[in-house]
Amino acid sequence: METIQVFVTGGTFDKEYNLITGELYFKDTHLKEMFARGRCKLDIDIKTLMMVDSLDLTDADRSIIIHNCKRSPHRRIILTHGTDRMVATATEIARAGIEGKTIILTGAMIPYAFGNSSDGFFNLGAALAFVQTLSPGVYLAMNGRYFDWDKVRKDMDTGFFEEA
Repeated sequence: METIQVFVTGGTFDKEYNLITGELYFKDTHLKEMFARGRCKLDIDIKTLMMVDSLDLTDADRSIIIHNCKRSPHRRIILTHGTDRMVATATEIARAGIEGKTIILTGAMIPYAFGNSSDGFFNLGAALAFVQTLSPGVYLAMNGRYFDWDKVRKDMDTGFFEEA
């Protein structure tokens, strides 16, 4: 079984809720718990690159993401990412010319920590399926669909991703 590399960058996917201040913040990734809860039997290598809201993602952060995608020995990569700048990061990864790897960016509109109302669990499962079946390239996996990196946009009114 081929190992799937999972890189964590933050985003709503991994945010926590502070009951006292009402603010969202980062503590740690929920991915190990999510894979266990989903009874995932795949060989997964999780590495946290950063815990950043995608609105705060810098060019230096994107360089770190691209560097890690290039140097990963694995051909199948999932990247958890904030949804607001997911397309921009996918574009930079695609332009970096990484050959022979299937890279899927996914995220959530509602934090996993919010329980059953989160779309994160569903999106992660879809990303796992797509990373195993799609040809090498850069894609987004959201709302049960996959999109080519250059044919997608986030509808800021609905929060859903759609073909561009």
